[in-house]
Amino acid sequence: MMNTGQFSTNKLLDMVFESAYYGTVIVDSNGKIQYISNKYCEFLNVERSTVIGEHVTNVIENTRLHLVVQIGKSEIADIHFIRGDFVIANRIPIIENKKIIGAIGTIMFRDIDDWNKTNSHIKEILTKHNFYRSEKVVTNGVKYSLHNLIGKSKQIQQLKERVKSVARGDISVLVRGESGTGKEIIAHSIHQLSERSDKPLVKINCSSIPEHLLESELFGYEEGAFTGAKKGGKIGKFQLADGGTVFLDEIGDMPQQMQVKLLRVLQEKEIEPVGSLYPKKLNVRVVAATNRPLEKLVEEKEFREDLFYRINAVQLFVPPLCDRTEDIPLLVEYFLKKVTARIGKRVTSIHPEVLSLIEQYNWPGNVRELENVIDAGVHLSDDEVMRKDSLPDYLKCYKAKIKEASLKDSVEEVEKKTIESALRRFKFDKKRVAEALEIGNSTLYDKIKKYKINQ
Repeated sequence: MMNTGQFSTNKLLDMVFESAYYGTVIVDSNGKIQYISNKYCEFLNVERSTVIGEHVTNVIENTRLHLVVQIGKSEIADIHFIRGDFVIANRIPIIENKKIIGAIGTIMFRDIDDWNKTNSHIKEILTKHNFYRSEKVVTNGVKYSLHNLIGKSKQIQQLKERVKSVARGDISVLVRGESGTGKEIIAHSIHQLSERSDKPLVKINCSSIPEHLLESELFGYEEGAFTGAKKGGKIGKFQLADGGTVFLDEIGDMPQQMQVKLLRVLQEKEIEPVGSLYPKKLNVRVVAATNRPLEKLVEEKEFREDLFYRINAVQLFVPPLCDRTEDIPLLVEYFLKKVTARIGKRVTSIHPEVLSLIEQYNWPGNVRELENVIDAGVHLSDDEVMRKDSLPDYLKCYKAKIKEASLKDSVEEVEKKTIESALRRFKFDKKRVAEALEIGNSTLYDKIKKYKINQ
């Protein structure tokens, strides 16, 4: 039997275990509790004084700590169902002079969600330091991580936190934003931080696949399904992603016929390959992205309302570069290092005149356009400093255009940015936007059309 005297003074044990774990219990060789932390008592809703000396099975449901004493084998990161939830627990025998004198059990995570939060955090850190990439980039389709979303602005920091939050579950996510803002980075990050990260991420560009091939590309086909079908049939992209994530890019461009079939996949969690007599069960998470005004497409009957609500469980908005200009210097530095490392050219800095011009430009092509400008600037630079002569002609002329801009042009530019900002703030609810801007609905629609605002 364990010498209970060694556990009579709990102060030191409390100092260690209360701060290190969510719950700790120590039993003797007979499975009787000799120490239990206050946190564990609170979790179990028991008084410490009443459970000391009790057999562990009378205090902790589904415990295996008394069995660990008998077997002498550790159980690490085991799932333990207790008080209506799952916790992650360690159970380790205590051995003295080759004899088992007791065992210690600790709760590392209070529930599965707590574990998932920590798991996502660890993955993010490993990816940031390039410990998590290499082989998986090739095997599961992940090219980007949250580390590739560069910025210190409030919008980007909030977006990163939301990505980490939604990544842990299986809920469908709709990523919205202008072209070139980084929607694909968000989709990849959600997969990479999820529990599906060891399974494939399969991207489907809904606008690039011809309509007559879309069904067979997405869901596959059976042998002999149509003239020219391959022998043995073909596995579709959804089946390739089984267990993982499907990224539906440009979903606003999906033909209506395919919208019906996609809705069935999301509702029934099964696909029906072309020419197949029976459906096949499927386990995928869907992340969709678009720069199109889906609400307007729903109003115009070009996009199914039921599909919109199915993919729109959670929305993530990627801000345009013009709304986070404080991030531009960071992005410039990041792309400069990236391009010079790739092509092996020594361009170490950017002339202040160039940086000033870059910060003034409105970047309609967003981050993608900025990367292309830096890429071109590095290639065209003749020395270690990127100068104005290395920039594309349209950017070199931009400052002069600003000086020559009329009052009318300046007012319209401010008006456009105000409407764009309001649309994003109210999640493209035009009625609320019109009320906030104190203009009529028809006026708002006219200005959206006039300024060619992406929704």
